[in-house]
Amino acid sequence: PMSLAQKLEAISAGGRERIPQEWQAVMADSLKELRASDIMDGVIKVGDKLPAFTLKNDDGSDVISQALLADGPLVLTVFRGHW
Repeated sequence: PMSLAQKLEAISAGGRERIPQEWQAVMADSLKELRASDIMDGVIKVGDKLPAFTLKNDDGSDVISQALLADGPLVLTVFRGHW
């Protein structure tokens, strides 16, 4: 099976193929601006301990962090915007 790093690289590679170069340039510039703004100082980092939470998934069902943690480590991904 593919590792998480391999899966993320595959997603990135797919984006590089599908997203027009001019859009990629805008996205790269925006990322540079965000990093230069020190915004990264306040974001969740690998290894941070989070409080227990319950969130809705895409079908409206509750996802409870404690239930997920009972099965092992939890990877949290936050997406901005809409799909």
